[in-house]
Amino acid sequence: MADLKIRIGELEFKNPVTTASGTFGFGEEYTDFMDLDRIGGIFTKGTTIRHREGNAYPRMAETPSGMLNAVGLQNKGVDYFISSIYPRIKDYDTNIMVNVSGSTIEDYVATAEKVNELDKIPAIELNISCPNVKQGGMTFGVSCAGAAEVVRAVRKAYSKTLIVKLSPNVTDIASIAQAVEEEGADSVSLINTLLGMAIDAETRKPYLSTITGGLSGPCVKPVALRMVWQVAKAVKIPVIGLGGIMNTADAIEFFLAGATAIQIGTANFIDPAISVKVVEGINEYLDRHGCSSIYDIIGALEA
Repeated sequence: MADLKIRIGELEFKNPVTTASGTFGFGEEYTDFMDLDRIGGIFTKGTTIRHREGNAYPRMAETPSGMLNAVGLQNKGVDYFISSIYPRIKDYDTNIMVNVSGSTIEDYVATAEKVNELDKIPAIELNISCPNVKQGGMTFGVSCAGAAEVVRAVRKAYSKTLIVKLSPNVTDIASIAQAVEEEGADSVSLINTLLGMAIDAETRKPYLSTITGGLSGPCVKPVALRMVWQVAKAVKIPVIGLGGIMNTADAIEFFLAGATAIQIGTANFIDPAISVKVVEGINEYLDRHGCSSIYDIIGALEA
């Protein structure tokens, strides 16, 4: 059996398979389907400084080979997370990473400061790429200056592993990755959802209350793979790849493109135990190809 351990910043993962924010709740929702201790980590649902109701319904729509969502960061706020959710999930034997979102830089900093005090949360994922909120979110992530500004402020307030989630809705994602690396990010995760929309031709109305939403699922994988490959060549920090990973073969493609770890998202809605199956599949692939470590295939694309 190959060695699957990887490192992101100062943080060690038992294997490179994690679950994507917004698709796996806080982990506890999936304990009937799988042993959470068998995966490398869990990125929690987006957490903000204050309670958010999210967007009006309908906010989900199925598309060919994918889905649109416009949930809008519905959550009960970081104080509720600390008092009610953290005590229930803190003892899982896997890395729990809080996805931190905000409308202003001050929001991001305040949330990060509170999470920094939690002993069993070793990292945050700074979400500067959510396309489903009117303020903040993707607004920060579509320019080098905006991304750098929020990462610079959070880096000063947060002392543990800082992962920055990037938006694909940009012209040059590699430049934005370099900008956040220069401000102290320990890793980047990509891609968040692609901005899309769907229309009901009979009613002549959009399917989503917000008209546009975030597209995810197998249909986005080629775009995600291309961006991971571009960013992995442009930065020295580890890249976490996500976007349409549905099985082991998809995950292997991301490692070959340069990802050190992967997140599984939409596939959790189809098979809630898919993450453990991918861990097993990576082991089988590495054995079959005579590899002793996951690092043997990271960035090993032959082109």
